[in-house]
Amino acid sequence: MAHLTVEPVRSKKDLKEFILLPWKVYKDDPNWVPPLILDMKNMLNKKKNPFFLHSDAEFFLARRGDEVVGRIAAIQNNRHNEFHGEKTGFFGFFEVLPDYDAAAALFDTAMGWVKDRGMEVLRGPTNYTTNDTCAFLLEGFDSPPVILMTYNPPYYLEYSERYGFEKAKDLYAYFMSSDQPIPERLVRLSEAIRRRDDIHLRSVNMKHFWEEVETVFKIYNDAWSRNWGFVPLTHEEIKHIAKELKQVIDPDLALIAEIKGEPAGFSLALPDINQALIKVRNGRLFPFGLPKLLWYMRKISGIRVFTMGVVHKYRLRGIETLFYVETYRRGTGKGHRWGEFSWILEDNRMMNRAAQALGARVYKKYRIYEKPV
Repeated sequence: MAHLTVEPVRSKKDLKEFILLPWKVYKDDPNWVPPLILDMKNMLNKKKNPFFLHSDAEFFLARRGDEVVGRIAAIQNNRHNEFHGEKTGFFGFFEVLPDYDAAAALFDTAMGWVKDRGMEVLRGPTNYTTNDTCAFLLEGFDSPPVILMTYNPPYYLEYSERYGFEKAKDLYAYFMSSDQPIPERLVRLSEAIRRRDDIHLRSVNMKHFWEEVETVFKIYNDAWSRNWGFVPLTHEEIKHIAKELKQVIDPDLALIAEIKGEPAGFSLALPDINQALIKVRNGRLFPFGLPKLLWYMRKISGIRVFTMGVVHKYRLRGIETLFYVETYRRGTGKGHRWGEFSWILEDNRMMNRAAQALGARVYKKYRIYEKPV
């Protein structure tokens, strides 16, 4: 067997190999959704991604001889550690061919990198934070991932645990079909909640998009502040995310709850454009990818409830139920046949109960691992 090495990405050729490795890992997997190469370049670009205004990462490639067999990013998330009072390093963008020694060498490299920076724990995968894509798929390998959810071979779990990683937290994805009517008691409850607090539910106004982004920014950093793994977004980060999502947002499925004119909560469901992206197998928009993408986007049949939160001042009033019911109504009204609610922390009782009350069921699970350095 050829000699194994792990080296940092230094050249344009290295970066290209880093980006293209998944096409080797998933070449025979019909459920893998290829990323757009341009999006990956932007995400890894330290001059364009606002994460690098406050934190750092190093990208590494594992090679056997001249062949790239794995990749990893070692991540120092300063805002996470400041917010949580931790010394936690992270790994992300992990991909590896069926080669445990290569996986272990990559984990060793990430361990060493974060240890050199004073970290005490290595946690992941997060690409770069929990505000980005994160976690390994644990259960539910029989269908493609939805928009901005992860996918991986089952052996990543085996390799992680063999290396000594242990579960840090599981994340749930719920599924609901449009064939399932909303329980009548839930409809009555949502109307009672709306009347009791005089809650006004409105769509995001795309004509005033950046003003709306500012409102969502304030809601998000309040509503999610006590969640495990949460890291407050910076203004630069929320603008970056909003710019990326603006192309796919359906304003009818982007909802702001207001009480007496004050923003109380936000919910965003996204059309599952992975149903179109999975048809663009080479990850390139030109010359043929863009027309194919646009064609299949007309055939999208489902949505992902991407984010939902209520500011602490208005918690425990049932606004989550109101969001779920209204999203179901609007989604089915637009012809969507199913929805995924993801991700929800395994121990977030309120959000889990709300999804279950709607009639949704857990159909995929994801896991974030950690190990002392």
